Amino acid sequence: MKDFLQNTWKHRAHVVMALPAFLILLFFSYIPMAGLVMAFKSFDYSKGIWTSPWNGIENFKFLLASKSTFITMTKNTLMYYVIFTALGTFLNVVIAIAIDQCVFKKASKAMQTVMIIPVFISYAAVQFIVYAYLSTDTGILNNTFNIATRFYSTPKAWPWILTIVKMWNSVGYGSVLYMSVLAGIDTSLYEAAEIDGANKWQQIRHITLPSLLPMITVMLLLSVGNIMRSDTGLFYQVTRNSGVLYSTTQVIDSYVLNSIFKNSNFGFTAATTFFQSIVGLFMMLLANGLVRKIAPENALF
Repeated sequence: MKDFLQNTWKHRAHVVMALPAFLILLFFSYIPMAGLVMAFKSFDYSKGIWTSPWNGIENFKFLLASKSTFITMTKNTLMYYVIFTALGTFLNVVIAIAIDQCVFKKASKAMQTVMIIPVFISYAAVQFIVYAYLSTDTGILNNTFNIATRFYSTPKAWPWILTIVKMWNSVGYGSVLYMSVLAGIDTSLYEAAEIDGANKWQQIRHITLPSLLPMITVMLLLSVGNIMRSDTGLFYQVTRNSGVLYSTTQVIDSYVLNSIFKNSNFGFTAATTFFQSIVGLFMMLLANGLVRKIAPENALF
């Protein structure tokens, strides 16, 4: 303990710098984990979390009780995760490389700034932008193409709509991380390749993409932990929580939010988040194990 305190005092500047991040993790990630006990209790407001009666796995049974609803929302959650992750990663890399290769550096910086702006717009505001395009009577799309499509009553259209909105909102910000990797590539590698006769595509294929591969792998591994989670704002607010669209838009998180508003069953919500966390942890361990066997240098641990 004496050595620990001495070492802490010696590096007190680093400790102070790390303190905000530590406090955020403590109060928003670790302390709330105590609430998982609600997943195994029949929560009673008058008794509180700790004195509410235990009910075993009844909350989990309630989650699985409606088989068709559970299968639909799980399928939608996994489908959107695959689409958003695959397409988002591809566009992030493409945009990062395009901006990095842009000859006009001032223009590329302006493009980067413009692309980052959407991530700061709340989905509460985005829903009005989407509605302005898709409204049956006053929507821009219906008036421009002289059609009368009722988008908010057409479930098949929403996987496309939500994908477009998600990419618009996140791709610009996501590409920044890959641009930071590109900025660290030694320019002498490109110069040597150019002297050897490599064109731009060959330089990207043999220098840029291999340099980005470790970061792509790490980002994919981190995202696997959230495989059962979704952006509630996107699926709840942008769709305006329309029941007609549930077959293609209802995911686990939006289902939980609806349940809270209808019956305030916090034991059920705790069981659902516990289920999501366990599946996410298992998938991340599995994915990391596969990466460790194929390319150990790219594994998280």
